[in-house]
Amino acid sequence: MATIAEEVHPVDEIPPVRQLAAFGLQHVLAMYAGAVAVPLIVGGALRLSPADLAYLITADLLVCGLATLIQCVGFWRFGVRLPIMQGCTFAAVSPMVLIGTTGGGLPAIYGSVIVAGLAIVLLAPVFGRLLRFFPPLVTGTVILIIGVCLLPVAGNWAAGGVGAKDFGAPRNLALAAFVLAVVLGVQRFAPAFLARVAVLTGIVAGLVVAVPFGFTDFGGVADADWVGISTPFHFGAPEFRVSAIVSMLVVALVTMTETTGDLIAVGEMTGREVEPRPLADGLRADGLSTVLGGVFNTFPYTAYAQNVGLVGMTRVRSRWVVAAAGGLLVLLGLLPKLGAVVAAVPAPVLGGAGLVMFGTVAASGLRTLAGVDFRGNHGLTVVAVSVAVGMLPVGVPTVYARFPDWFQTVMNSGISAGCLTAIALNLLFNHLPGRAPREAPVLAEGAQPASTPPTA
Repeated sequence: MATIAEEVHPVDEIPPVRQLAAFGLQHVLAMYAGAVAVPLIVGGALRLSPADLAYLITADLLVCGLATLIQCVGFWRFGVRLPIMQGCTFAAVSPMVLIGTTGGGLPAIYGSVIVAGLAIVLLAPVFGRLLRFFPPLVTGTVILIIGVCLLPVAGNWAAGGVGAKDFGAPRNLALAAFVLAVVLGVQRFAPAFLARVAVLTGIVAGLVVAVPFGFTDFGGVADADWVGISTPFHFGAPEFRVSAIVSMLVVALVTMTETTGDLIAVGEMTGREVEPRPLADGLRADGLSTVLGGVFNTFPYTAYAQNVGLVGMTRVRSRWVVAAAGGLLVLLGLLPKLGAVVAAVPAPVLGGAGLVMFGTVAASGLRTLAGVDFRGNHGLTVVAVSVAVGMLPVGVPTVYARFPDWFQTVMNSGISAGCLTAIALNLLFNHLPGRAPREAPVLAEGAQPASTPPTA
């Protein structure tokens, strides 16, 4: 008697090796600039030597890959088992710079990172039980805010990258526009498989154009080592300072909120709803990765929203594709020369691709909100105020400059500020008891409502 095999969910499908490599490389290129930015910023603020900076980047790429594998493949109660790319969170940059420059140095940073990671592991089940407070009204708003807040990042890349001497030069924007045109053209006219790697195709085409016009600098490739291995506590044993730990615990709450929004977004895009237990497993993987970051000389980890946009744009839902990207990151972490090659991709090329990806995230939020009933439940107020609060630090970066450090840690991230606002307003309008709306009286057929007597 023949047995009918159960249909495999698209999330669990394993594409052919050729597609795994292409799709995985596309995810790596989409997140690489953001992944290396955190160690560059923190290392630069601490005035580390070029050799130590290179070591931070190599360690970061290695743990990025391990964290992605834990999240996508999973083991026991660790990993959401969805196509989620992991990377260093920008929410931790300001606190880490403050910790490192006030006398603690890297050992104090790593001590606080380890404690924060353990706290995330312990708090993950609590967040999992809060999933009922993330209805489509909240998730759609959060996804929209994530996409809109990321668009300035793509704009900065397109202009040449923050701090570039030729920032905003027409040739930078022209290169970004060329990459954008290639991505759109491939999506519209190319065969189905090629359309799924439209971002990778656009980046490759942009790189081909960038080389003869002098956009790229491969000098770092020759200087990079072939093999590099990150050893635990390379910069010394971790130090556990109360003030540093408190700052990093605030960051942990922010990243858990952001990751929750990202996991729900990917769940909707892939057709696999994120329930309380998988959500807790995903957050627990974040915590484990953060602990690994503190041990292996790098920083806190979270889901990367730019890759959420890539999943929505390409409609490639397999978690094994992103797991392959994690494997590539491990290779880049072990082979610094390969990492130097990827790092040579110029910022305008990434900017042209980023405009599509980040815009896709925002559009996915609008699609979720399209299914929300906005009649009489204050939904418009929730969306309007949340987006406004989320965009405030994006449009006015110094708006909270006079506030305490812990407040800036939370509110300077438009994503966390908007997400917390959406959750709070949804609780206020849709969960807390309040005045019941007055119902209109039921009239008999043909009866007319009584007129209101005139006032004196």
